[in-house]
Amino acid sequence: MKKVLFATTALVATAGVAAADVTFGGYGRFGIIYSGAAGANGIAQTFGDDGTGDSSVDVTSRFRLQIEATAETDAGVTLGARVRIEQENDEIFTPPAGDGSFNGTGINAPRFFARAGGLEVGVGNIYGALEFMPGMYPIDLGLTGLQYEYTPYQFGGDAYDSDGAGAAITNNAVEVMYSMGDMSLHVSASDGANERLAAHAAYKWNGWTFAVGGQDSNSLTDTEFAASVGGVIGPVKVSLAYADNGINGDQVTLAGSFDVGAATTIDAYVSDADTIFGTPTQNTSYGIGVHHDLGGGVSIRGGAAKLFAGHTIADMGVRFNF
Repeated sequence: MKKVLFATTALVATAGVAAADVTFGGYGRFGIIYSGAAGANGIAQTFGDDGTGDSSVDVTSRFRLQIEATAETDAGVTLGARVRIEQENDEIFTPPAGDGSFNGTGINAPRFFARAGGLEVGVGNIYGALEFMPGMYPIDLGLTGLQYEYTPYQFGGDAYDSDGAGAAITNNAVEVMYSMGDMSLHVSASDGANERLAAHAAYKWNGWTFAVGGQDSNSLTDTEFAASVGGVIGPVKVSLAYADNGINGDQVTLAGSFDVGAATTIDAYVSDADTIFGTPTQNTSYGIGVHHDLGGGVSIRGGAAKLFAGHTIADMGVRFNF
């Protein structure tokens, strides 16, 4: 993350304010992604799959620039806003008809926040209590995430939208986060097409993190309950997470990662679900990925996964953080 400190006395005519802090950061990634022929249930939700079931190899890329601007009052309260500028060609969940790619671009809706001590209040494009819950993203598989089928709550709740409005599309999206010692709490609410009230609590004990969350929503496909536990067993970081996704049924994910030497990390997962995004599954989803650090924020990444749809997806490329 790069920081640029602007003296506000030279930028704005506001007495009593000393400085504003603007932080820039993000990453770029590029490589190739392979999608195998669709399985027996024919779910076309993979980059490069136009619904015909044909396999393909495509270029994948993303550039993300994150900007966070903050100011602090004399009383020590930090006020700020966060946005992302993103360009990518791998919006794999919603390809246009007849085309296996989608170019997402532009600046997203901001998340505004006020922070003091262990308390933070956010409005707009909020994080979301279930999205931010420990265990929902136990690993970062390969270069692109390989469809994130190891995310058990299946995005059935409010989440920070990197290239859209997210919950900010409503007038009332708000969240409260509080941490004290080993305990943390997160409550979020929105009143869009899906009226949601969600919360999770997490506790760290002896190197392990335990979390439980729930949600009240008017959508029958939204997540209702989630629980997770994560820690270290020998050289392996492990995570076990469960979600009750309403009429979409249950999903359970076991994931782990371990270091091979000083520069290489191997990630793996296996997940079982009644449905994936409402479509009944016939298979277990599982995958493995490797990250190799080249130094300077640069890494080579790749992985492969067998999806719930029954076909294989794999990627390989380079990521650089800045």
